[in-house]
Amino acid sequence: MNLYLGLDFGTSGARAVVIDSNLRVKAQTKYIWETTKENKLPHVWQKALFSLISNIPQEMRRKIRAIAIDGTSATVLLCDGDGKPVSEALLYNDSRGVAMMNKLKSIAPSNHPVISVTSSLAKLLWLTENTSGLNQTYYFLHQADWLGFLLHGKLGVSDYNNVLKLGYDVGNLSYPDWLNDFVKSLVGKNIQLPEVVTPGATVGSVTTEIVNNFGLSPECVVCGGTTDSIAAFIASGANSPGEAVTSLGSTLVLKLLSHTRVDNSKYGIYSHRFGDLWLVGGASNTGGAVLRHFFTDTELESFSREIDPNAESGLDYYPLLQKGDRFPINNSELSPRLAPRPENPRLFLHGLLEGIAKIELRGYELLQALSAATLKKVYTAGGGAKNSTFTTIRGRYLEVPTMQAVHTDAAYGSAILATRQFICDQTNLQGFSSE
Repeated sequence: MNLYLGLDFGTSGARAVVIDSNLRVKAQTKYIWETTKENKLPHVWQKALFSLISNIPQEMRRKIRAIAIDGTSATVLLCDGDGKPVSEALLYNDSRGVAMMNKLKSIAPSNHPVISVTSSLAKLLWLTENTSGLNQTYYFLHQADWLGFLLHGKLGVSDYNNVLKLGYDVGNLSYPDWLNDFVKSLVGKNIQLPEVVTPGATVGSVTTEIVNNFGLSPECVVCGGTTDSIAAFIASGANSPGEAVTSLGSTLVLKLLSHTRVDNSKYGIYSHRFGDLWLVGGASNTGGAVLRHFFTDTELESFSREIDPNAESGLDYYPLLQKGDRFPINNSELSPRLAPRPENPRLFLHGLLEGIAKIELRGYELLQALSAATLKKVYTAGGGAKNSTFTTIRGRYLEVPTMQAVHTDAAYGSAILATRQFICDQTNLQGFSSE
């Protein structure tokens, strides 16, 4: 029996899931992040990687034939020719790139996803200007790239999901001239951008050292990885144009599969390549963080049971904790709308849930209008997916089947990626299969 290992390096910790050829979970384990200084982060990632593999039963490790890793989007570092980190690891939400924005706007085309303070390219600019001693060839890697290197030993390999925010042209599958010209212009700093492969394509076999240390088979290969959000989308099972995933976590994140690519900075929208399709998405600042500001988890569960999800609350809220939203309204001055506030907390919660549902509807209406895709089904991930009252309210507004995703774990999505095949629809997702 062949087994496949998916590894997810997320915001709160790392997880491993082992599945068989029928996509059934055979084992899983997790690693919670330690409190550490940022310049020690790669060491913590390596410790987590090896700990997760060690925690898989030995008899299963010998049967693992492929491994895929996902990491947080735009978490990056610089390494020397031996793969040793020579810079700080800048996390996905590190905003030091704000100092690079004027230069970034002069380099990249307008309306490009890299024009963001947290993009990989913004971080590359910051690192090249703030890392001393760059006097040889250095490799710019994402979190998943470096972790993959620890297993297969091939330095400087990434995938087309991770390099999107670096400026890679996912339409033509190449680095654009403007990016190559910029890297060449870094006088005295020889920065090597990663070679890019398809997510799920074979990069190389695990090294002899990994085989000896962990009892993996010499036949085990490491595949091109992806980002944590794409892995979570894969886990949901959505695979056809018009199918979407709503992540109801601290914020509200929408992703819709379409035949059409959409990049529109005016509305905070950009697209990931997803095989032969495009994963068009946007993220709002509304979401679970607003609900938890006003209610405890116990209150949310109790009051939700008392709400009639098929009735209107009569309230018109735009739930935000502070001024500003990104999508579907991209306005840093947008004020929260949380009045009037009724004395009955159940009614107040009813209004908040409807307000978030209306933002979700508006978001999908915008994504459909720009991508020409018709919304057919919404899978839901995140903590909010467990609230049946909220699901019914959202379904009432969206007017399409709305259901909790069977699998929401990004590690499970990476495990599917490691199989290098999607059982559900080989045609639409052939871009994720090894060639």
